[in-house]
Amino acid sequence: MDAHSRGRAEDIDPADQWVLNPDTGDYELRLSPSPPQSPVPRPRRATPAEAPAPERDGREDREDRENREVPASRRRRAAPEEEPPGRRGRRRPAKKKSKGKRILLWTGGTMAFVVLAAGTAGYLYLQHLNGNIQSVSDDGAGTGGFSKDKAINILLIGTDKRTGDGNEGYGDSGSAGHADTNILLHVSKDRSNATALSIPRDLIVDVPDCPTTQEDGSTKVIPGESEVRFNTSLGQNERTPSCTMRTVTELTGVTPDNFMVADFNAVKTLTSAVGGVEVCLAKDIDDPDSHLNLPAGKHTIEGEEALAFVRTRHSVGFGGDLSRIEIQQQFLSALMRKLKSNDTLSSPSKMVKLAEAGTEALTVDSKLDSITKLKDLGLELGKLNIKNLTFATVPVVDNPAEKVAATVVLKEGPAQQVFDMIKNDVSFTEVKEKEKEEQKKEDAADAARLKGEKSEPGEVRVRVMNGGASDGSAGRELTYLQNEAGVTKSENAGNAPEDLDKTILEYAPDQADQARALAEILGLSGAALKPGESVTNSQGLPTMTLTLGKDFKGAGVKLDAASGKAPEDVQKSTADKVECAK
Repeated sequence: MDAHSRGRAEDIDPADQWVLNPDTGDYELRLSPSPPQSPVPRPRRATPAEAPAPERDGREDREDRENREVPASRRRRAAPEEEPPGRRGRRRPAKKKSKGKRILLWTGGTMAFVVLAAGTAGYLYLQHLNGNIQSVSDDGAGTGGFSKDKAINILLIGTDKRTGDGNEGYGDSGSAGHADTNILLHVSKDRSNATALSIPRDLIVDVPDCPTTQEDGSTKVIPGESEVRFNTSLGQNERTPSCTMRTVTELTGVTPDNFMVADFNAVKTLTSAVGGVEVCLAKDIDDPDSHLNLPAGKHTIEGEEALAFVRTRHSVGFGGDLSRIEIQQQFLSALMRKLKSNDTLSSPSKMVKLAEAGTEALTVDSKLDSITKLKDLGLELGKLNIKNLTFATVPVVDNPAEKVAATVVLKEGPAQQVFDMIKNDVSFTEVKEKEKEEQKKEDAADAARLKGEKSEPGEVRVRVMNGGASDGSAGRELTYLQNEAGVTKSENAGNAPEDLDKTILEYAPDQADQARALAEILGLSGAALKPGESVTNSQGLPTMTLTLGKDFKGAGVKLDAASGKAPEDVQKSTADKVECAK
């Protein structure tokens, strides 16, 4: 019988069986002896032959005496254990683990705690947790699973499926479980920072064809659709989470490593497991649709009230799904702070409840279908400092094809820049990043080309050519330069003689100040600047030549994502800051 079942049989909370060992600083699973007449045998170590019952050591005797009613002032210390023959003499004190290492074990996540602390004694309990985990195939849509030596991309999906006690009252009880809340969690390769990018459910996207594994092991291809809501990538036409993965890849260019799916119950059980999370409201909220009714100020919420908080939208912001995304990001920040707090990490009771709640509430892909795999992921995520976890939302605008706004479309330039930052593992925070090896090896001459005086945009003369970008790119870039960047002395020179992989800017030595100015506007690296000769423009004046290569991403989009910051109009916040729902 496992530790969890044993505790239930004797009306003992299994979390109370985790005891702090003062010598090592770790929590250990300690099974109390059964009553003499109990029909449940005590756990014992399996041996080839029957071994005599081991003597109880002084530590167990001390616990028994502490449980008996004896005068506190006369408590005796148990005699020390006698050492085996040949090993007598001065005993070296047990080496205590550093506080930092203990914290690392805790912050590795609930799964890490259970696996590392339980050991052999908790094996059956771990098997019990394994039995809680539900998994479905990723159908080859992912990378094959996260790697410890690479950046990590996890797709988190919250469905609107109303299964579970008390959830039928939230409307749409027959929902197949669409992709209602979607977050692409990117954790940098060096684990110094992370970005949680929310994808609006009402974003118009193309859902690709989705090969899907059936119950009998066969594969069925679910046809794709063009210009549909993102949330239909799951549930609609029997689509599975692997189809949502493919849709994310199609949209962002980032292939997720793994996915995790949560329904309404996850919010309720996880918040209750940690004893509630603290949220802040800037105003009173009474939302009959979400059932949230709270006055302005700070509140600790859990269970049904927590679910109502993340579902509310009509009473916050502009009353739409984008406003709900912001309040969900605030909630997740609060949950992260609570999970990383000493109040949670130092409580075996809460950690065990989290293990139960987490494994029961989530459906994961088949590459994450065991406690050991979840533990490994937890340890990687646990290295992150939450002040460097940024919540952001894909930049969007109202769908121009609709008279009454109901859906949104990408705001092309800023959205592509956000996707590129994630693909290139560029931090959204102002973290001081480690010097990259490739930056150290950058040619000094390339770097020097970007240093020096810069002309005013109105003094920059340049002609734009298409050298491998999509059709019409030169015209669109020219429009951006003239109307938004102030480079009015620019012109379209048509197609280049040959296609280029990289965009380049050619100029004469006396045009270096103009080249530096244009490089700053377009986000060109020093390697893209090619000193040479100028050409004559349509007015007979010397001019530079900008040739748009295959790396061109759109008018106004920085060509080198690492050279810029997140676009100014990207909604973003960090997980360590408390923000009030407005």
